Amino acid sequence: METRELRYFVAVAEELHFGRAADRLGMAQPPLSRAIGHLERRLGVSLFTRTSRAVALTPAGTVLLREGRAALDAMEAAERRTQRAVDGTERLVLVTKAGASSDLLPKLLDAYAAEPGSVPVDVILCGVAEQESHLRDGRADVALLHLPFDSTAGFDTEELVTEGQVLILPGGHPLSTRTSITMAELSGIPLPRWPGHNGAYADGPGPEVRDHAQLLQLISLGRAVAVLPESCRPLLPYDLTVVPVTDAPQVTTVIAWPPHSRSRPLATLIRTATRL
Repeated sequence: METRELRYFVAVAEELHFGRAADRLGMAQPPLSRAIGHLERRLGVSLFTRTSRAVALTPAGTVLLREGRAALDAMEAAERRTQRAVDGTERLVLVTKAGASSDLLPKLLDAYAAEPGSVPVDVILCGVAEQESHLRDGRADVALLHLPFDSTAGFDTEELVTEGQVLILPGGHPLSTRTSITMAELSGIPLPRWPGHNGAYADGPGPEVRDHAQLLQLISLGRAVAVLPESCRPLLPYDLTVVPVTDAPQVTTVIAWPPHSRSRPLATLIRTATRL
């Protein structure tokens, strides 16, 4: 199977529309349809069911979409890591959400730098739900992910720390004098909505936010409150109030990496992280 064919198939499978897939690929629809038909004949299976109104994946198409995404990610990752090695200096790239792991990350970087055989570590601070794509396509070698919010599917992981969550409020909010609160008491308060893995926001009354800086400014303006991991405390402006949420889901920070990695510096970084 050619890479070009796989990219064509994945585009159609994700769009479930030949016209939109052709636009996404920058090509006309007829040659795209012919390419998919040729791929189906060569594989001896139907990848799509087609009607005048809809396109849907067959069971075989569902399998190829999963495997095809993984194959394309692996190829892109290999290209990126090869290009990064051109200067002959080995280094690691770590990705995490901006505003997350504010206490753990500097400890990890300092401890790793003191290890024999350590290499320089570049840090990418990304938006919500972006760490996984950085790790899959080779922009990063390792990630700090946060369960239950992030997906670890397809990665090797080690748990690092588990923490509770707190309610972040503007000064003077009616709840700011509380010593603790429960999730049930927050049921009528609109909470911020974060983008999902596809970039879309779930329906709801709360404000749409993309990063912690935007969220904290909205809270300071009295336009939002939020439930966040307790480790966010050091990054909070002085005018915000923190109230522990006693029954909020625990948040576990994990270090994640591609299962095929054979990098010794990465192995050292992972080992260092688990010892903190």
